Amino acid sequence: MADKTNSSRQARSSRAVEPKRHKITMVVLLIILVLCAVAFTPIGEKITQGLDLQGGVSVIMSASKPDGSEVSAEEMSQATAIVENRVNSLGASEATVQKSGATSILVQIPGATNPEEALETIGRTGFLEFVDIDVINALNVGTPNLELKQGTYEAFMTGGNIENVSIGQESQGSPYYAVNLRLDAEGSQIFKQKTAELAPLKGRIAIVLDGVINSAPTVQNVIPDGRVSITGGYSVEGAQQMKTILDSGSLPVNLNYSESRVVGPTLGQASLQQGLIAIAVGFAIVIIYLFIFYQGLGILTMGSLAVFAIVYLGILAALSQMGVFALSLPGIAGIVLTIGMAADSSILVLERFREELRMGHSIKTAAANGARHGIGTSIDADIVSLVSALSLFFIAVGPVKGFGLTLALGILCDIVTMFLFKLPALNLLAHFAIPKHPKFWGIASDVAEGKEKKMDIRRSRRA
Repeated sequence: MADKTNSSRQARSSRAVEPKRHKITMVVLLIILVLCAVAFTPIGEKITQGLDLQGGVSVIMSASKPDGSEVSAEEMSQATAIVENRVNSLGASEATVQKSGATSILVQIPGATNPEEALETIGRTGFLEFVDIDVINALNVGTPNLELKQGTYEAFMTGGNIENVSIGQESQGSPYYAVNLRLDAEGSQIFKQKTAELAPLKGRIAIVLDGVINSAPTVQNVIPDGRVSITGGYSVEGAQQMKTILDSGSLPVNLNYSESRVVGPTLGQASLQQGLIAIAVGFAIVIIYLFIFYQGLGILTMGSLAVFAIVYLGILAALSQMGVFALSLPGIAGIVLTIGMAADSSILVLERFREELRMGHSIKTAAANGARHGIGTSIDADIVSLVSALSLFFIAVGPVKGFGLTLALGILCDIVTMFLFKLPALNLLAHFAIPKHPKFWGIASDVAEGKEKKMDIRRSRRA
């Protein structure tokens, strides 16, 4: 008798602790929601827009070698790193550079105001040579911007000896800028010997970039410290462009533009508005459907979608501030898709809850079992979708990558919402609200069917 009494007390204690635990979970969720709301407000400023929304330039560059030989994987990796350094030096926000296939590089620069200049900078080979102008065949004058043919000259030093690059005015009060180089020890020694040879003869050194004479200054004095200035009437923008190219080093391959497009911000904003309308319509249709078929329980699903949206936007805003996310049109498509998936997981929980009621279980027991089994089934489905989303993110390139990212994040947010809201909310409603008004919550017929089933079982046992 004592054992039964203790067991009964433990059961009552367990039932008393359960609502308390769910209340604590809801308080934790409320704190998370406040933090997320602060993170994404205002949305237009906190969530970075991608290339197709705010405008910019997208280009695919194909790599090749002058001698026609095959481009190696190592050369492609080196070229990608150099292009990425150049793009970052442009100050472009949320720009992306990645390999596309075996011999192509995809570059996307959102918000680029001068795409032609950007492409000119990132695509130049950047091979710098210093040439004694007297050894250039059939050339008696150092004409700037003169293209030289390969094999007609020999450089005494290349840009590989550059240690540092900076820009400054050619002289005090001059409107033109110079690109100043600091050479390493080997380069300094070579330059010292060469200038010592040319200074008495007032010889000139041709500074050749990608086979084109950039300037050909006359050597006035010996330069012993490895500090060289490249002048040529540069504006500050032109000098900065030259610095970017020389800073990153020379490309091991030639890059040709196989595909490029410039997206206008007006078109991007119109697409954004259409995407937001699609999201709003999707939300509205889902909510109407849930209220028609689940009546009061539709409030639970509407609440779960609201929680899902706030957490989702908070994560997107946080990733944007970290510089690893920019919203694109395919990303919006991924968001729309996850709305349906979030609603689907709620439907699984509600259907399992009602099924437990039809089996004759009490409302509290049905809520606990329904939430547990419904969430388990939803997670199984979400994991399958998550694998597909992550595959798209890690393997695909370009816009498809954005779709995979938003889809994966939406799935993770749905899982978080299930444990932090759907599970505790359904159990709390089952303890306090649903038993008082079963008709409002749309379960009166399920409860009646459960009671009838229990009656049938009892009759069968008596018989």
